Amino acid sequence: MYPVIFQFGFIQIYSYGLMLVFAFWIFVFLLTRQAPALNLTNDFFWNLSLVILLAGIVSARLAYIALNLRFFLDNPQEVFMLWHGGLIWYGAFLGGLLSGSIYLKRRKMPLLKTLDLIMPYLALSQAIGRIGCFLNGCCYGRFFIPAQLFSSFGLLIIFVILRLLQGRTYRQGFILACYLIAVSLERFIEEFLRGDSPRNFGGLTIFQVISIAVFLSGILLWSIILKSAKKARESA
Repeated sequence: MYPVIFQFGFIQIYSYGLMLVFAFWIFVFLLTRQAPALNLTNDFFWNLSLVILLAGIVSARLAYIALNLRFFLDNPQEVFMLWHGGLIWYGAFLGGLLSGSIYLKRRKMPLLKTLDLIMPYLALSQAIGRIGCFLNGCCYGRFFIPAQLFSSFGLLIIFVILRLLQGRTYRQGFILACYLIAVSLERFIEEFLRGDSPRNFGGLTIFQVISIAVFLSGILLWSIILKSAKKARESA
């Protein structure tokens, strides 16, 4: 693995952090190209992305600390050493979703329409981030399986599928629902390949349990969208 991708004297560039920065840049760059769909400027998406990024990192780190509390109590200096890895995606997603929703509400922007626009690029940024995990050596697989790369490939497929769905006519919230369903399935399957998560829930990991909850949330949102579409057709 290559946790340090460049070193010159005391200056070190960590592969994990570098891939996170690259993932963020790709996310914003591609998203700003969709700004005309909402009649917005590029600055709006840069500001929104920064809000999501900062809240996502904080919540992802807090989630990781909560699940590894004993380690951080014994090693408090590790709390801020993000280059060692230790960000939980579901924590990042929840924190980013809440902060982004608040920001959109304050700017009086359509929540579901904007989230539908964001989701494919979020999956792509996850795929890039997983490469950072591979280089860093975290989120490793069982029996030397490169679980990070399998996950990255799966997320890339999700990105392509969501972008194809965006090219079709759909009701608001549909892309978000598809994202929740697809990403939770990908993570549930990935956990069988990973060797860094204890299986304390009937043979399942905590992330598989969370994946089930996220999957059901996506199904619920999808069913609500279908019901609203049916009511709209009946009242037409």
